[in-house]
Amino acid sequence: MKRIYIIFCLTFLMFGQTVAQEKKSADKVALANQMYKQGQFTDAARIYEEELKKGVSAELYYNLANSYYKANEIGHAILNYERALRIDPGFDDASYNLQIAESKIVDNVNTSPTFFVRKWTNSLIKSYTSNQWAVISVVCFILMLALFFLFAFSRIRTRRKYSFFASVLFGILCVVALSFSGIRKDQIKNHHEAVIMMGAVAVKSSPDQSGTDLFQLHEGTLVKVKSVLGNWTEITLENGAVGWVEETAIERI
Repeated sequence: MKRIYIIFCLTFLMFGQTVAQEKKSADKVALANQMYKQGQFTDAARIYEEELKKGVSAELYYNLANSYYKANEIGHAILNYERALRIDPGFDDASYNLQIAESKIVDNVNTSPTFFVRKWTNSLIKSYTSNQWAVISVVCFILMLALFFLFAFSRIRTRRKYSFFASVLFGILCVVALSFSGIRKDQIKNHHEAVIMMGAVAVKSSPDQSGTDLFQLHEGTLVKVKSVLGNWTEITLENGAVGWVEETAIERI
């Protein structure tokens, strides 16, 4: 009986500490929100950053991004809008504000004929989480099986014809959704995407300062990390351009 009493007391104390910590955190977020409303964007961003060290959330990343945007730190704003959308792809406000922030970027990299196809495909993949794509794949697989059985056992010619083609269609969608699930999981796990954080960065042909300057990128530009060598990172753009930048010039999403 004494042991049960001790366990009960410890559980109660732990619960009380958790509630107190949550209240303290909520109070700090409320303070940051108030600072934001008063135009103290840098101070608000500092508090949001501190709270994110305790635990991430799409809402906190969104608030942090808004603070950085108001402070005219476009790179940090885009970085944190992207982080919010990694957690919650359906966060419409973050998606809308990200588009506004991206309109401030100096660079225009859409010079490849396949740019829009790649960008649309990447946006489609990012529209759902890895688990959501997996669920879509399972649903498509079940529908494929149901339609295949309808094709196999139906005696009506027209029904057999349409059920066969529909079964093939859902089979393709199943494979595509499963592939997207794998790609999305890899994006979340390995952080292949990054944002240029410096005002202007010369992209080199090789991982050293003596390399030829290929082109220049500015703060806020989204890049993909291809490889890393020492303090240098090989990046690629959506238009296919490839080059090297110093690791300090980027921050991974």
